[in-house]
Amino acid sequence: MQYRRFGRTNLQMPVFSCGGMRYQYNWGDLPANQIPEANQKNLEATIRRAVDLGINHIETARAYGTSEIQLGKILPLLPRDRLIVQTKVVVKDTPEDFLKTFNRSLSLLKLDYIDLLGIHGINLNSQLKTCLEPGGILDVAHTLQAQGKLRHIGFSTHGPTDVIVNAIETDQFDYVNLHWYYINQTNWAAIEAATRHDMGVFIISPSDKGGKLYAPPKKLVDLCNPLSPMVFNDLFCLSHPQVHTLSLGAAQPGDFDEHLKTLALLDRGPEILAPILKRLDQAGIDALGESWWRNWSVGLPRNEDTPGGINIPMALWLRNLVMAYDMLDYAKSRYNLLGGQGSHWFPGSRADSVQVDQLQPFLVNSPFSAMIPQILQETHQMLSGEAVKRLSQRD
Repeated sequence: MQYRRFGRTNLQMPVFSCGGMRYQYNWGDLPANQIPEANQKNLEATIRRAVDLGINHIETARAYGTSEIQLGKILPLLPRDRLIVQTKVVVKDTPEDFLKTFNRSLSLLKLDYIDLLGIHGINLNSQLKTCLEPGGILDVAHTLQAQGKLRHIGFSTHGPTDVIVNAIETDQFDYVNLHWYYINQTNWAAIEAATRHDMGVFIISPSDKGGKLYAPPKKLVDLCNPLSPMVFNDLFCLSHPQVHTLSLGAAQPGDFDEHLKTLALLDRGPEILAPILKRLDQAGIDALGESWWRNWSVGLPRNEDTPGGINIPMALWLRNLVMAYDMLDYAKSRYNLLGGQGSHWFPGSRADSVQVDQLQPFLVNSPFSAMIPQILQETHQMLSGEAVKRLSQRD
């Protein structure tokens, strides 16, 4: 395993982290006696495999159902000084609720302290304001820190880049969990801001939200050759020293194996990546034309500024992935989260009620304003299906 300094925490963070949202039994809270023995044994084997590999960062959240209670059966059996344990607590309406939820997490994990507390889901400026209020959530976290119950405070986010940068620029956080990978590099400005503030940078779900790379389409496999799409994406992310660790949402011990192939390539990242990046870029140009491929996102309105809240950038981005890389299954799974199913975690609506005359005034800053309404209609026909829930909303 290789390690990187996790910003001002000074923790030596493995470049891969063991994310905790896929090996647990259920997304709801259940008592331990309702968790099947086979599932618990699989979780424990996954954690032991991670630690044996040097992946000693175990990351979970109060919102991950039975993850914490199941980890509480294995983490106390492992050498505490070898572990970096992170949990996350969602932004609460009151500081008292936040404190109660944190204490519940600590109790379930059966630990005296956690290394990293993430304020989970700062996706809106209003949530950031709630955290920063005197006597609010951050003050509670600092009190817990003074009591020795946690060591470092960060935040996780699925929000827009400007909200993430706003949170970083407060200089109140030691690290950030955010989305950034080859197919979606929008948050690079936030990573740069985190680097300026010497914050740890943790990439959320690079293999799943980064394209369902465990089940890639043949075209993407061919374009990434001789690497698998998963190893390509790992290498792409870790070739940037500003990135410190990638979350691997392992569901079983063997799920680490493909990622491990990346380690031997890190010293030659730019050399190995160059021809693959060139092919991927050319595939986009061939499918969509260079003008669109380079400029499709210019001047697009946010969903909150469009009729019906249509998330135009998201719809067009997903269409691009289908046209360039045949990523239809991934695009459908993401597109059908739109329309309220994802709330502020995945905001905006699908393009199922596009009217050209209604939408046109909101596209005046786009070089493709005349084309986009028709493209949105075609995109909806291509991607629409049954509404999809986020994992944490499922039973």
